[in-house]
Amino acid sequence: MINHFSRLPRLMAGAAAELFAFGAGKKKTTIGGQALIEGIMMKGPKRTCICVRKPDQELVFKEEDAKKAAAFWKLPVFRGMYGLFTAMKDGVEAINFSASFFEDEEMAEEPTKFEKWLASKLSSDKLEKAVMAIAMVVGIGMPVALFFVLPALLVGFVPESAPFWTRNILESAVRIVVFLLFMWSVSHMKDIRRTFEYHGGEHKTIFCYEDGLELTVENVRRMPRFHPRCGTSFLFVMILISIVVFSVVFSLISTTNPWLRMALRLLMLPFVVGIAYEINRYAGRYDNALTNILRWPGIQMQHLTVFEPDDSMIEVAIEAMKRVIPDDGSDNW
Repeated sequence: MINHFSRLPRLMAGAAAELFAFGAGKKKTTIGGQALIEGIMMKGPKRTCICVRKPDQELVFKEEDAKKAAAFWKLPVFRGMYGLFTAMKDGVEAINFSASFFEDEEMAEEPTKFEKWLASKLSSDKLEKAVMAIAMVVGIGMPVALFFVLPALLVGFVPESAPFWTRNILESAVRIVVFLLFMWSVSHMKDIRRTFEYHGGEHKTIFCYEDGLELTVENVRRMPRFHPRCGTSFLFVMILISIVVFSVVFSLISTTNPWLRMALRLLMLPFVVGIAYEINRYAGRYDNALTNILRWPGIQMQHLTVFEPDDSMIEVAIEAMKRVIPDDGSDNW
């Protein structure tokens, strides 16, 4: 059985990238993408395409019509909640699709006890669905636990007599440090680094398209790899917004109980996601002094999540991109 859970760092790093991987050239497009296992998924306004390079170097594609959200989920703030959830869901499916071409390599790994137990209880179809559901839960739960629950628990050791702002500052500092350490650690994993190189290919290809240049390996290669609306920026902005929102809330609701503080954070988290989405959307749509300031932290974070791709990775990004560009210009922002 494939070791599905080894894909979780890719999912966590990739889902937000799909949510905000838009361009910043002469043209601004709503087309976004996500790096996969030896592949890339591009999502346009009408079509979604996954392109994967198999071990024999053949390119395989999976194309489908873009999903449409209900009117309610298109409202400000709520569209960010919906966007992150669908990005996680689509990301799990896309990563599993790309991984299916490398099963022989993964089969060589010894299955975990948990995987053996699942295999003994479920049929192959049910097992795949169960693993995808678990991956979704863990993929969402792990960053929540690392970036929100853990800091709240650690700050629970601060004496109750300490001023509330001391607790908030310490908790914010812990959250940022944990986030940076996590991104730094996954960027040094060999397989994840290749995914981050595909991430660079995705950015460069979108830049090339927005600059109005022909999508060739030569043109794409000379494009910048750091993108102003990359999903990494969204993650970092979400951390910063959570610091502001939680500080305001806990200045009004005075409690030192770490479990209550944690519960309140989880309740507010969907709205933090929605607010962060709107800020990133504004920062990507307009060019002024304020948006340049808003983009700067995310651009710096991309040193950990976006690396230079090789020509074969660029080719994958180009092929996926070509298949989602609409003929009617409906991707214009």
